[in-house]
Parts: sequence; structure tokens; C-alpha cells
Amino acid sequence: MPSRDFSLHGAIDLGARQAAARKQQERRAQAGAAPAGGPAGGAPAAGAYVVDVTDQTFNTEVVERSQTVPVLVDFWADWCGPCKQLSPILEKLATEAAGKWILAKVDIDANPQLGAYMQQMGVRGIPFVAAVVAGQLLPFLNGAAPEPQVRQAIDQLFEALRQEGILPEPPPGEAAAAGEEAAPAGSVYSEAEDALQRGDLDGAKAAFERILAGNPRDGQAKQGLALVELSLRVERLDPERTVQEAADKPGDVQAQLRAADVEMVSGRIEDAFRRLLTAVRGSAGDDRDAARTHLLSLFELLPPDDPRVAKARRSLQSALF
Repeated sequence: MPSRDFSLHGAIDLGARQAAARKQQERRAQAGAAPAGGPAGGAPAAGAYVVDVTDQTFNTEVVERSQTVPVLVDFWADWCGPCKQLSPILEKLATEAAGKWILAKVDIDANPQLGAYMQQMGVRGIPFVAAVVAGQLLPFLNGAAPEPQVRQAIDQLFEALRQEGILPEPPPGEAAAAGEEAAPAGSVYSEAEDALQRGDLDGAKAAFERILAGNPRDGQAKQGLALVELSLRVERLDPERTVQEAADKPGDVQAQLRAADVEMVSGRIEDAFRRLLTAVRGSAGDDRDAARTHLLSLFELLPPDDPRVAKARRSLQSALF
């Protein structure tokens, strides 16, 4: 059944396993043996988005690949009846996802090291599916389930990762193509634009919130709301004094949030991102969560494919894990 705790806090870091695999390859190379494994991409089991993984290729096919795209790892065996029900469902969904995530299949009988590693994680039965994101392994599915339930669990997994800032939001056009985004309410957009022209930030905020209440994936409304909220936060701030206060109180997370807002409105976007990333790394608990959440809200001000956002997301991912 699907796990309902999709936070990567407490996930298993595969870095140690990756380092051990590299040392083993180095020893093989020094001994004159051919390197084990192949390039990421491997031999597809059922199309370009499904790969068979072995003890030797797990490092490249799963751990390294997960730095750029989520990987779901399906542990299975030929004698396992439920595996034969679940595997075709996963292969179908991976093909539909068209590269948004990759399915890696592990035959535990043919790959005893990975089978033993699965048992070390406390997993006693198959089918078992793990999600690997940025080198972090998260138990995901334990046992077979019908296609609608598996599809829903995968959607919930990636939505949770987006909320934590681990994965970017899908571009609005992509969501619309998938039938996930309704047509924008033109009259409400006009209301928001009129309010902005009048300088009525509260009115514009209310209009954007109404759009998002009916369509939470509306990228234009999310960006508009983020801009209005930023304007409301800085309208009573003295820019110079705010930045100086943050410099004087480096441990005051709220001071850093205010200074980041000032930097955003003055066009110093990378400075704002850098400031909040420093706050995330240097704090814990509620302060850390406040810095992380504030940084995510600033991402909404820019297009999702902005390289500064992509770079900051990667840095946030490293800071959190």
C-alpha cells in the first residue's frame, strides 16, 4: 500500500553507497578489469523511461540519475505474483510521464546485493517501490495496488516534493495540456489589473485569491498574488534601514526575510535568494521552515524556467538534506 508520509526528512542518504561503488570501480580499474556498469540510460525494459538495474549499474542508473529526475525503483522477482500485477502498471505510468520520472526495475534474485540492501532497510516483502530524489531514498509503495491508487499515490508524492521545494511546479501550459488547469476567469483578471492600476493592493490580492480558489494551478494568478504580497510587505519598510538591521542581526531570521523582500523589489534577486539560503542553513525548527517557505514564495515571482530559480532550488535541496 502507498506510504502517506512523503517528506524527505528522515530519508536514506545513498551517498555512502555511491562512494563505496566508486571505490570498487577504482579498484577494478587499477586491477585492469573492465569497469562495471554502463552509462546512465541503460538498457530499457519497456521503453525509454523504464530501465533494468543491476548491482553494478544501480549507482549510475539510480543514484546519479536522481540528481536530475526522480527515480522510482521497483524491487521484484519472477516468482512474485503481486509483482506481475504492479510492474505493468508502473511501466504504463512511467511511459505516460514521458521523462518526468524514471522507473528502475530491480530483479532481487538476479541482483543479491540490492536484495540484501532492501532487507537492510527493513523491507521484508515484495513488491516494494522506493522513490529516489537527489540521492535520497524514500520508501514509497509496499505491496500491489490498483492502477487508480498507484496513480494517485505518485501524484501525491510529487505534489509533496513540490510543496517542500524539492521539485519545481509544472509550467502552466503543461498543466493545461494535461487537462489539469481550467480556463482563466477573464473578468477577475480584469478586476485584478484595474485594482493594480488604482494602487489598490488589497483589492488586487483578493481578486487573485479568488482565481486561485477556483484554479490553484493558475501560474499567472500565482505570480500576480506573489507580487502583490511582496508589495504589501515592503510598502512600509525603509530599504536602507531594513538591510542594515539584517546585517546587524545575522541570526534574526525575520530580519533576513524583510531584507530579502527589499532586495527582490530592488532587482537584487540573487542576493535575496542567497540571503534566504544562508538563513535556511543557519537555522532550525520554525525559523528554518519560515526561511524555506519565504524563499519558495519568492520563486513564484519569476517564471518557473528562470535559471536563477533553478539554481536556488538546487541549493535549497542541498541545504535541506
